[in-house]
Amino acid sequence: MHFKWNYIAPTAQEQAAACELGEKLSMSPILAQLLIQRGITTESAAKRFFRPQLSNLINPFLMKDMDVAVDRLNDAMGRKERVMVYGDYDVDGCTAVALVYKFLRLFYSNVDYYIPNRYDEGYGVSRKGIEYARETGVKLIIILDCGIKAIGEIAYAKELGIDFIICDHHVPDEAMPPAVAILNPKRPDDRYPFKHLCGCGVGFKFMQGWAKNNGIPFSKLSPFLDFCAVSIAADLVPVVEENRIMAYYGLKQLNQNPSLGLKAIIEVCNLANRELSMSEICFRIGPRINASGRMENGRESVELLVENDYANALEKARHIDQYNEQRKDIDKQMTEEANLIVSKLETQKHQSSIVLYDENWKKGVVGIVASRLTEIYYRPTVVLTRDGDLASGSARSVAGFDVYAAIKSCRDLLLNFGGHTYAAGLTLRWDDIPKFKTLFQQYVEEHIAPEQTEATLHIDALIDFKDISRKFFHDLKNFSPFGPECTKPVFATLGVYDYGTSKVVGREQEHIKLELVDSKSSTIVNGIAFGQSAAARYIKSKRAFDIAYTLEANVFKRNQVQLQIEDIRAEEAGTPTEPITEE
Repeated sequence: MHFKWNYIAPTAQEQAAACELGEKLSMSPILAQLLIQRGITTESAAKRFFRPQLSNLINPFLMKDMDVAVDRLNDAMGRKERVMVYGDYDVDGCTAVALVYKFLRLFYSNVDYYIPNRYDEGYGVSRKGIEYARETGVKLIIILDCGIKAIGEIAYAKELGIDFIICDHHVPDEAMPPAVAILNPKRPDDRYPFKHLCGCGVGFKFMQGWAKNNGIPFSKLSPFLDFCAVSIAADLVPVVEENRIMAYYGLKQLNQNPSLGLKAIIEVCNLANRELSMSEICFRIGPRINASGRMENGRESVELLVENDYANALEKARHIDQYNEQRKDIDKQMTEEANLIVSKLETQKHQSSIVLYDENWKKGVVGIVASRLTEIYYRPTVVLTRDGDLASGSARSVAGFDVYAAIKSCRDLLLNFGGHTYAAGLTLRWDDIPKFKTLFQQYVEEHIAPEQTEATLHIDALIDFKDISRKFFHDLKNFSPFGPECTKPVFATLGVYDYGTSKVVGREQEHIKLELVDSKSSTIVNGIAFGQSAAARYIKSKRAFDIAYTLEANVFKRNQVQLQIEDIRAEEAGTPTEPITEE
């Protein structure tokens, strides 16, 4: 994909402010300018940003219903009631269940966990799950990462004498379930100051509140932050404020002393003895935790995450890795089929959204396919498959467009839906898909901005190769953890040349390994451009070109900085212009 580059040069006043802040922090003014772009303009604010403190986590009792939830859990334990921890089958749900279950088991033994089967029960609270709870004598269910719309199911459980505490982060409807307590910072009547917790984060806050109420030191809970880091990364919530604190310390835990289940996944991913970042979680760890829920049953992932024997954990991790390999094969096939449909539909090419459906597509993989199509075509996308007389599927969005609102606008046709700005799930009657497609497209057409349908690359700063020193890279690493609203900075360098040793690499010769120089110094810089071999002939022609990239540590040479090149453009008059393609 070639991008439209978006770069706004700092004003003279902004440059002066960056120089002043950089001097105070002993930091390059380029990086100080990045801080200012993030709203960090003072030395004290910068120090808070670079050194997040657990003491700055928000008081959990500021969340509505927290006191009620804690009291009900205390009552359950006092009466020795059986408690069930119930969660969604994705990464956020599985990590949330593992965190709450493992922490409660330190203090209370009469606790079980439950993950619904995607194929038998569907998303959220199921009648089957409630019946299992009734049969096993459960009196209290703590539900994580779902439940906010399960009005009928929770009313039914209440008739059976089973109470619910909901820990969710999805957007609620006006009417909410008859649960004992509903912990959700997105409740319109909730004044909790941070609205962007993931499901695992809400579960963590519940445990933080319960521990505080019972005089349990925070040091007993903080080792479970590795689950929060995995969930924050995989669920793509903003890595700011409270999420940044939890992700920062969760990554430390993940790198120094992860839970045995996560340690086993790290081993299976061949990531042992490497410093893990949010990127490794997103692309290596998260997909494996997701795989069992996509292919079979998410319970297997929770069994792995709560395992206390490393040999058993490793065996379970290898089994889940096999699921992930199966998932990749199905994902590739379905994406190719979906891509072929889009390319053949002439009407689809001129629409601002994509809605595709096929009764043979696997339910657990449609969300991935929707994500792939969004990346290819840069349009809000819905992918559906058949389940009897119903259609169920997933929606994914482009930057700045609220796909949940678009789905909600079609609610008269929907039997169920839920989600947030960039991802949503939905169920409707199979025969209603054409009507849904028309309504969804109409909403997108009316609300999406033209620039949201373009592949845009935001350039944070123009720099020269001489600016990339070891100290510069060390200081840049302190900006992490990266994620939504705290993205890894993208730099651009204009007028660079092949040193003469760049070459095409990869099994299918699809990547370029680069050795580059610019006109400002004799520094030779290494880089890798994944999937951009079409530019190789131009690069080898000795003509100048512009590159946009992030800075990474070389996996094989730890002390060496490497450019991960996002886009390559032909140079013209010193400004980024046209993409390079095969001549």
